[in-house]
Amino acid sequence: MVTVVTGASGYIGSHVVANLLARGESVRATVRDVADPERVDHLRNLPIAEGGVLEVVKMDLFNPNSVDSAIAGCSDLIHTAATVVVRSKDPQRKIVDPSVIGTQNVISAVEKSGTIKRIVHTSSTAAIRPMDWKDGTVLTTDTWADDATLEENPYGLAKVSAERLIRDWHSSLDEETRPRLVTIHPCMVFGPPMSPRHLRGSLAILMAIVRREVPLNLPMQINIVDVRDVAEAHVRALTEGEDMGRYLTVSGEMMMNDIAKSLKVAHPERKWATWEAPYWLAIIASFFHPKIDVAWARRHLRKKLYWDASPAEEELRMEWREPLDSILDTTPPILENEWF
Repeated sequence: MVTVVTGASGYIGSHVVANLLARGESVRATVRDVADPERVDHLRNLPIAEGGVLEVVKMDLFNPNSVDSAIAGCSDLIHTAATVVVRSKDPQRKIVDPSVIGTQNVISAVEKSGTIKRIVHTSSTAAIRPMDWKDGTVLTTDTWADDATLEENPYGLAKVSAERLIRDWHSSLDEETRPRLVTIHPCMVFGPPMSPRHLRGSLAILMAIVRREVPLNLPMQINIVDVRDVAEAHVRALTEGEDMGRYLTVSGEMMMNDIAKSLKVAHPERKWATWEAPYWLAIIASFFHPKIDVAWARRHLRKKLYWDASPAEEELRMEWREPLDSILDTTPPILENEWF
């Protein structure tokens, strides 16, 4: 039995590979460029338990032949590959297409292989969260982000479109012979990065604090889950939980300013911005910020949103690391390797 992990050089993908190898599993890890040290060195240096095997192969999500070759002959598939970009001048090509076209090519490869028995697809809370919500709302996996648009929420559109695609395909197959399918929905992911490539995506928020990119922190709630727990949920979902299940992976939440204060205590030798901007000032600043806009600021700042991750706790038997522990485990590799 061989588990193919797409997007293995990414933040979640790397930890999925590490989890499987620690169990003594055979893993085929796909990366875009096998000659890029930032993509492959940390994978090749992972400890491998007795019986485990690591094969690193090149795969381009946009090249069907490449995807076919990567998946051929494997028994299990964990599909984490996607672009983790929230905003772009060309959102269709840079954000949506990698998720949707990539997933379509993966589906086609699964059909051609005829050997895949279990699929775990990495989705996101972005596939669940609507554009607007009331303060204090608790969301479950019964919700879909069907109001996501290319103009205002391209990342949400990418995640919901890719998940709908693979679920619709799965539903069209014969129930007796189709592979098992589960989707995992992480929120903002923290925990130890293995490569400087992992500082994008979720960790971009933390890096803004580490680098002191702004003098004041936003009045923003951040839902948190540890990358090691996300990896564990993916691996458990191969055999546990319901077929066609959707599982939120969320451990808790912290305000951005509370994260900065905790990091100041943990790393007093560095300077940290530990004042929170008033809401009105944050709104004004959003007019001039290159990465956020006024509409986003009004929807997200000050408001609280919560997630019901109890199905993962009950059906996948997940126990979460505390959000603060995840935060404090994130920074040492960054500071020690001077990835800032």
